[in-house]
Amino acid sequence: MRWRRIWPGSGNRGKGMRDIVVVREVAYPREMVWAALTDSRQLGAWLMPNDFAPHIGHRFTFRTKPAPGFDGVVRCEVLELRAPERVAFTWVGGPLETVVSFDLEAVARGTRITLRHAGFDGAGNLLPRVVLGFGWRSLLAKKLVVHLAGVGHGA
Repeated sequence: MRWRRIWPGSGNRGKGMRDIVVVREVAYPREMVWAALTDSRQLGAWLMPNDFAPHIGHRFTFRTKPAPGFDGVVRCEVLELRAPERVAFTWVGGPLETVVSFDLEAVARGTRITLRHAGFDGAGNLLPRVVLGFGWRSLLAKKLVVHLAGVGHGA
């Protein structure tokens, strides 16, 4: 498995320069990765408990531990759904109003996942951007891969 990080440039001159972008290749077929991203039960197994449904316009939540300034609920709405290539949804929690997208590309050894978490405008979003960046990298490198391995072996 190959792993590559893309961090925004220090200039932040254009839209998207403050986005979190994580690119990860996994040794599983795109359809299997798609299910891990769009099946509520599977998504909850590696990310957070949720009430996701794969329908554009569906509003859903992720739930986690509350923290100062954050009630532990991430409010989302499905914006894009193109099986098995792309899913995107809003990500609103605490003061953040952002968008998360996953793009899936079939490659020789499995699937290339490109996660983009966009909308971190303003100096006040620097800390959440850093924290979520570390979180996304860890989730894709560890929890998602472990989940896919379990599904691949009939877990």
